[in-house]
Amino acid sequence: MTSILLSMLVLGVLGGIFGGLLAFASEIFHVDVDPKQAAVREVLAGANCGGCGYPGCDGYAAAVAKGEAPCNRCVAGGAETAAKVAEIMGASVDAAEKMVAFVPCSGSAGVAEMRFNYTGPQDCQAAMLFGGKSNKLCTFACIGLGNCVNACQFGAMHIENGVAKVDRSKCVGCGACVDVCPKNIVKLIPESQKIMPACSNKDKGAAAMKMCSVGCIGCMKCQRECPSGAITVKEFLAQIDPAKCTQCGHCAEVCPRHIITTLK
Repeated sequence: MTSILLSMLVLGVLGGIFGGLLAFASEIFHVDVDPKQAAVREVLAGANCGGCGYPGCDGYAAAVAKGEAPCNRCVAGGAETAAKVAEIMGASVDAAEKMVAFVPCSGSAGVAEMRFNYTGPQDCQAAMLFGGKSNKLCTFACIGLGNCVNACQFGAMHIENGVAKVDRSKCVGCGACVDVCPKNIVKLIPESQKIMPACSNKDKGAAAMKMCSVGCIGCMKCQRECPSGAITVKEFLAQIDPAKCTQCGHCAEVCPRHIITTLK
């Protein structure tokens, strides 16, 4: 009994000593936090998605409080959060158009020719390591194993017939899907842009036709007929400049491959 009481006494004393040391250390190493930083952190979306370009919400809040970052970088919070941050900082906030993810690929099952049937880990990077650039004959195509889906914290990505698709109503434009895509084909585009070529193939037309029955062949018909001069064909691939596009839809009508699509 004496030994038990002694052990308890020793543990109690040690606990008191360590507690005191921790309290002392917390005072010595205490760093004052700018009240504005704490206030900004409080109104942020809290997704820690990195879409602001800073290491999480804490990093962004600190940068805003120091005047090193604008008030409208919280993509998950959108305009409402930007207004709150601006109010805290006593600043005005410029309206920035929301960006959303877009996967320029239409190489779904039955459309894109396959190089091999991959049955390994359901990971795009693993599939590339297993069989080269892609499981599809088109080396620019979406692999479709869901790295972007797993990275999206907002449920805005899903796989449909072997190709990643974006639910624009859920996308906040954080760019997590862009960062994890090993093919680097996922892009961020203005939410208002509705007309886009859903293809990334940069091979010559004859080669592209053998790889995918709907891929862009760089025929330049869209470029010639665009009334606003918003389309250029580079490396055998149609590209649309959102700043010039009036979204008339004429390019989608004249495209012989029907690869220029209207986004929903």
